[in-house]
Amino acid sequence: MRYLQLYMNFLVYILVYPVIWLISILPFRVLYAISDVVYLMVYYLIGYRKKVVFNNLKLVFPEKSDKEIMEISKKFYHHFVDIFIEMIKSFTISKEELNKRYVYNNIDLLNELYKDGKSLILVFGHYANWEWIIGLTQFIDYKGYAAFTKINNKYFNRKILNSRQRFGVQLKPTSKIVREIDRNHKKNIQAIYGLLSDQSPQLSKTFYWSEFLGIKVPIHTGAEMLAKKYDLNIAFVNIKKVKRGFYESTFSLITNDASKYPDFELTNCYLEKTENQIRTQPEYYFWTHKRFKHKDKAPK
Repeated sequence: MRYLQLYMNFLVYILVYPVIWLISILPFRVLYAISDVVYLMVYYLIGYRKKVVFNNLKLVFPEKSDKEIMEISKKFYHHFVDIFIEMIKSFTISKEELNKRYVYNNIDLLNELYKDGKSLILVFGHYANWEWIIGLTQFIDYKGYAAFTKINNKYFNRKILNSRQRFGVQLKPTSKIVREIDRNHKKNIQAIYGLLSDQSPQLSKTFYWSEFLGIKVPIHTGAEMLAKKYDLNIAFVNIKKVKRGFYESTFSLITNDASKYPDFELTNCYLEKTENQIRTQPEYYFWTHKRFKHKDKAPK
């Protein structure tokens, strides 16, 4: 059975990847024309997770009318399709093109933090285009790592790793990122770790609940716990969509001494920054996530 699954995975890969590659080499103006067509299909014909998106937005913005929610929803789906087109483009995009489209406003902050000899956790959410931050390590001295969720098809998984890691960052499965931090700490390797921290943790692994976007939900606290255990700095990256296909990131220090803070205060700081970012332009957040699925299970 295992060999049959491997064969099927390989068959899917050799049939699908050439199509993905051919799409990836197209110029951006053609890609966004494709995106416009796909948006109409996804939103109006397929209706992918429209109910989830509408309910999430209604929960977060109860003061908005259904008409306003629908407007945000349409803008979100247009951006949603753009993001997947940009992910496909990541397979072949050049460093020069990526650096033109993804700008870091205050890279000096990270370089100053590097001088204190500590490693750094960079926290951010599924907002704007979080994936193109893979080019960051070109401009800093840290050794770069990012946590990612492994996909089941090992052939696609390997191809994604190779395409993203050519920019200098090493992608590690979420389950192994802690091991990497521990290894680097013992070897005195100064590194930067990119962690997406806005998803919903498993209830069995939850020990902290807090309000996020006005709703009490289980919260990931890994960044704070790791910072305290290994004496790591924490910084937040605010990603802004300037216009279609162009983004800029601004870094802000959360702490250079995690040990001074009571439990969960640093986590709450990250949540606040993420929430402010989302409320500024909600259409660029990943509303298809079932982020609030455990809201009715919060402890009293």
